[in-house]
Order: sequence, then structure tokens, then C-alpha cells
Amino acid sequence: MAATLTHAATYLIEQEYAAYTPDQHAVWAELVSRRRPQIEAYACREYLDGYKIIGLEDDRLPNLSAISARLRPRTGWSTTPVSGFLPSDAFFEMLDARMFPTTTWLRSRDSLEYTPEPDIFHDVFGHVPMHAHKVFADFLQHYGSVCAKIANAEVLERLGRLFWYTVEFGLIRENGRTKIYGSGVISSHGECSNVINGGCEVRDFSLDEVLATPVRVDRIHTRLFAIESFDQIYEAMHEAEKRVLANRL
Repeated sequence: MAATLTHAATYLIEQEYAAYTPDQHAVWAELVSRRRPQIEAYACREYLDGYKIIGLEDDRLPNLSAISARLRPRTGWSTTPVSGFLPSDAFFEMLDARMFPTTTWLRSRDSLEYTPEPDIFHDVFGHVPMHAHKVFADFLQHYGSVCAKIANAEVLERLGRLFWYTVEFGLIRENGRTKIYGSGVISSHGECSNVINGGCEVRDFSLDEVLATPVRVDRIHTRLFAIESFDQIYEAMHEAEKRVLANRL
């Protein structure tokens, strides 16, 4: 698979799982235990199901090859270790290939609340359980496929808003309640508490409104969007692709 990648190949690494220390496993366990109460109460059922399907353990760092072995037969995705932050062309290429770029480093005990760069906790605990859900997995691959063909930075920025308000900070209605599935809400106590406690306006998902809402990374969100089902974002991505092809995005 790696040989088929043009832009991302140089970023692929091996996860040296045996090199993780007991203290790092303990940090992972603490991070999970801090998030567990909110996750059990507010994560959507698709996330909770995915957590079990991929075999995450609460007290040990994830083995990426073991997760991939569970994911591939289900949705075709792998959880692929990379050396760090990827440029956009490499990132989209990996999504198109159903390879989720995953960092292998873990934040220190001094940075339990927040780390400016995504680590293995954000990448795996936050993102990967959703990759076991077929519709979400197809949506994510299609997003990568469309973006990989685009050179226009303005168009990519607008499509990035769709990614941000779904994959990163998406919400979903479930039996009349607002539940969370976006990795940035799943992995962040502050963002999740903000949604739960009403500090964030929750709007019904609308592709037009999402594409018109700029991303802010310097503050807790004041507006997020809730879908009714994952079919909604799958269809929204196909509509976005039509607009790209017609130069109407």
C-alpha cells in the first residue's frame, strides 16, 4: 500500500510499540479515565460501538497494527503511523487510500488537559472508533478523494469547514438528545462540557451554513452543527463535490 502513495510515503513510519514505557501506558489510562464519564453519557452509539470493535483498551496505549487488522475487514480503513503533521496533499492522499494518518507520540503528564499538536490520544481515542462505521468511513474516504484533486486554496479552505464541523467537531441527534462524535469534542473535556452545559449554540446541520462558517482555532466553539444521521454528511459531501465540479463552491 505504501508504494502507491506519492505525497505521503516519506511520512510513513513504524510504531515501536515495545518502546512505550509503563508511565506512558499510565498516562493513557489517566486520559481515558478522565474522559470516560462524559463519553459514556454523551458519545453517540456509533462511537461507543466502534470503540469496542477496534479493541481499544482503557489502560494500555493502542497497537495500531492490531486496530488496522480489525478495521480493514469491516470498512477497508487502516490506522497508519506517521512521523507528524502532514501537508494537505499527503493528508488527502492517505484519506483517499483509507489510511488514517496517526501520530505515535503521547502527551506528557504535564499536558493532560491540552496539547497544541494532535497526539495518539486525540488521533485514536478521538477519531478511529468512527472509522468502524461504514457510512462515516465512506464519507471520510470520499472527502479525501475530492480534496486530493483540488489545487485551489480557497476551495480547500471552504471544504475544510465541512471537515471541521463534522469529523473534528460534529454532533448528532440521537433519540431527541444531542450526542457527540467529532474527535475534538470526544477528546476534549472543555469542548464537551461547553456543549453539554449550553455554552455552545447547536444548529441543525446545513451544508450551506457550514460552508459559510469560518473555522476558529483560538477559542472554545460558540456554534456547532448537529446531524440527524451519518447519511446526511455522506450526501452533503456528494453535493459539495457537485458544486466543486460546477465551480459553485
